[in-house]
Amino acid sequence: MDWRIIDLTEQAPELQQQAAALLREAFSGRTEDWQDEESALAEVRESLAAGRISRVAVDAEDRVLGWVGAQPMYGGRVWELHPLVVAASRRRSGIGRALVEDLEQLVIERGGITLWLGSDDENGETSLTNIDVYADVAGSIQGFSVTDELHPGAFYLRLGFRVVGIMPDANGPGKPDIYFAKRLR
Repeated sequence: MDWRIIDLTEQAPELQQQAAALLREAFSGRTEDWQDEESALAEVRESLAAGRISRVAVDAEDRVLGWVGAQPMYGGRVWELHPLVVAASRRRSGIGRALVEDLEQLVIERGGITLWLGSDDENGETSLTNIDVYADVAGSIQGFSVTDELHPGAFYLRLGFRVVGIMPDANGPGKPDIYFAKRLR
């Protein structure tokens, strides 16, 4: 393995800049969020707040290859995974999985029992696109599938997450936010 996972801290502004650049690259043109350096850097700095977890995978030259963060909810029993991003050139190499597994262990150590995340479908990449999920919410969840490999849903399902909810039209008509969760213990 030519990389390691470390804490992202306030004392590492260069790593913060690199994490922000990864965020912009990964979501460029895919969402309204983090399309400029200022908003991406603000997201990174927000992840450094007290009580949160912010970790990066770095190579031997301390180049950021991936970044994951989480924040506690419900008295620390539930944690939101936000965000997860891996450099395009390093995707499908185990970095994303390692970051999530590392995060899961840290959440367990802090008393967490559930890890959850939201993953928008703004670009027609799942079976929930352009349908009336209100007509059969449970059936829509049960029939969930990823229809385009660009959507991270299949990745999270492989890691043991399950679809636990939908926010219909969160990003406009027919563009839901999909909620995934995983029991950690």
